[in-house]
Amino acid sequence: MLSVRGLKKHFGDLQVLKGIDLEVNDGDVVSILGPSGSGKTTLLRCLEFLERADEGELTLDDTHIRFPHADRKRILQIRRRCGFVFQDYSLFRNRTALENISEGLIYGHGMSKAEAFSRARKALAQVSMDAYADHYPSQLSGGQQQRIGIARAMASDPKIIYFDEPTSALDPELTQEVLQVMKDLAARGMTMVIVTHEMAFAREISDRVIFMEHGVIVEEGSAEQIFTAPRQERTRQFLLSDEKGSDNDA
Repeated sequence: MLSVRGLKKHFGDLQVLKGIDLEVNDGDVVSILGPSGSGKTTLLRCLEFLERADEGELTLDDTHIRFPHADRKRILQIRRRCGFVFQDYSLFRNRTALENISEGLIYGHGMSKAEAFSRARKALAQVSMDAYADHYPSQLSGGQQQRIGIARAMASDPKIIYFDEPTSALDPELTQEVLQVMKDLAARGMTMVIVTHEMAFAREISDRVIFMEHGVIVEEGSAEQIFTAPRQERTRQFLLSDEKGSDNDA
């Protein structure tokens, strides 16, 4: 379904991605772990073309792109088949929940207003936010805003949804609201690539787990293998440090 080969990205003299290879099959849930600055978010943003990779290849179903000479038409074809959930929600403050979802369908996908509103209402219902369709972001909690963000990503019926640390701005109670929505999506077979620091969640929901550091994939495997028997010492150290941090929080 999604195939990435040799993806590289620089910001000035700093190389953030150093040749990423990635395969995601239909229905997979893939979690990407790693310390801050490892390139996780940049990878997601390149997959969604929010950042333009410098080198590499990307194939989604039958659409193939080679960087940096990416054809605008093919980029649009891929973007229309993807959803993206941002860590800061990225909602328009002067738009209602319904409008935040429907406007992308109208202007990005060419839907009629009636069809866009119908899809937006359906998406809101799927994240248990249909009663808040006419609310503005300032009237919603952080968890509710992120559920609107997930509904927006779902509304176009994407092939794959990318999640960039979707709970990083939330307190523990609101985090559970959002994680439950994501579990429901996984149960319905949605293909997802998730950058997260929620280790227990990643272990529970993921078919595969990737550990990144310094712009490379250090280790990749099943959730059970990564969390119980990591092959790389650096992966083991990272997971152990997270366990100690969780113990200290408690």
